[in-house]
Amino acid sequence: MDIDLFAGVAVHDYPRAVAWYERLFGTPATFQAHATECVWSLAEHRSVYVVQQPEHAGHAMVTVFLDDLDGFMEGAADRGIAPAKLETYGNGVRKAIFSDPDGNEIGFGGAPIEPGE
Repeated sequence: MDIDLFAGVAVHDYPRAVAWYERLFGTPATFQAHATECVWSLAEHRSVYVVQQPEHAGHAMVTVFLDDLDGFMEGAADRGIAPAKLETYGNGVRKAIFSDPDGNEIGFGGAPIEPGE
């Protein structure tokens, strides 16, 4: 079975949100769907879109699992973006949770750190 993921994040202030997500992802949107919606293609068949829908803003919860969480975190810090919360689960899996200007939760997970790293 082939699967595509297209995760949506509703926001109040579209221009402010787009600027924030550009800093978070480290790149401009992949394409503009229309005047108040744009899309970041994070990997093949895996996208996140931001859309101006004030009535739904602030309720999204999206997690992206990365093979280099530490590298992503360094890049985000260089772009002035810091997580609101850091978690490490009992199995060692790590998660950095970022909050956009509307309070949407965008998480990035990573595998446990191997001993000696």
